[in-house]
Amino acid sequence: MENKIFPRKLKTVLLDEIKKPEIVLLTGMRQVGKTTLLMDIFNQIESKNKIFIDLENPFSQKIFEEENFENVLLNLKKFDLNLNEKLYIFIDEIQYLPQISKVIKYLYDHYKIKFFLTGSSSFYLKNLFPESLAGRKINYELFPLTFEEFLIFKEKKKDFYNEFSKKVENKNRIEYEIYIKYYEEYLSWGGFPAVVLENNLERKKMILGDILKSYFEKDVQTLADFENLNKFRDTILLLASRVGSKIDISKIASEIGVSRNTLYSYLNFLEKTYFIYLISPFSKNINSEVRGAKKLYFCDNGILNYLAKISDGAELENAVFNRLKINGTINYYQQYKGQEIDFILNKEIAFEVKTKVMENEINIFEKRVKKLGLQEFYIISKYFNEQNCVILAQDL
Repeated sequence: MENKIFPRKLKTVLLDEIKKPEIVLLTGMRQVGKTTLLMDIFNQIESKNKIFIDLENPFSQKIFEEENFENVLLNLKKFDLNLNEKLYIFIDEIQYLPQISKVIKYLYDHYKIKFFLTGSSSFYLKNLFPESLAGRKINYELFPLTFEEFLIFKEKKKDFYNEFSKKVENKNRIEYEIYIKYYEEYLSWGGFPAVVLENNLERKKMILGDILKSYFEKDVQTLADFENLNKFRDTILLLASRVGSKIDISKIASEIGVSRNTLYSYLNFLEKTYFIYLISPFSKNINSEVRGAKKLYFCDNGILNYLAKISDGAELENAVFNRLKINGTINYYQQYKGQEIDFILNKEIAFEVKTKVMENEINIFEKRVKKLGLQEFYIISKYFNEQNCVILAQDL
């Protein structure tokens, strides 16, 4: 029996890319569904003049291991491909063959070939794809499932709205009651497709463990050159317990027993491999943003809960961050030793995240936002609240 393919939101965008000339590069963490999505796009192409190549297979790598790039075409001809017509080449896991960018550039410049590529790590791919490919490629990122995609994988139908104001207008208690249990599952187990599709809780845990193991074996051990992997592991565990908090570099470095520079290299690697996100304080002065302490979030709630026991509030805030980041740049705001605003999106819209909203909190938040000169603001609540500035977290 064939595995059912559930559509991702990015699928529509990638289908539009089929007609365009640029090289499409799809990056993201391991096991977020890049290969499945790429295969889905591959199957939508009506032409038979296409090939799907997995570079994790060393025999597939041989196709591109030629000093004379014209010989790569001869290797492709063996797969009954017509080089005189438009050719579609899909390449999965390009990080396994570092020299492939030169081959792709040559073939793209000299032949009518549309490339779709995937790679697991932006850390590596930024070096793999040099500036010489500028103007030739377009990069898309795939993340763990949003709650909207989570429900699609659960085969449950729910309407979602793009505008935040519409999310407020269209909330209703009956729908909230229907989906709150699903949202609680999402908060606990996150959005990795294999985890979402598994119903057995012990097996969910095993899959999350496998994802972490794969990250260490295939990203950390192959891409990083850290002297002490145990210190790197301990850093991840310590960071998980501080999600949603500002990070104190000196304090964390001291606790782990590494230098500040080593800790910065750990954080840089974790960011560039999609494992964590660090957000800067909001300021109209860009230099102030660079100087301020950063707040920390994890890529996925399932991974986060696997690594540490965190509060319900931190769990909700991490999930909300991962949804909002898709909409643009996120900052946080805090006065010196004063009240803060959880998120400011694109320097325009303020968000506060609450498990439950108290009425007096709305007025306090509105005053804080207006002082900053921001006009649009919302409180995101896990539990139902009918106030007209409250968005239900499950409706994001």
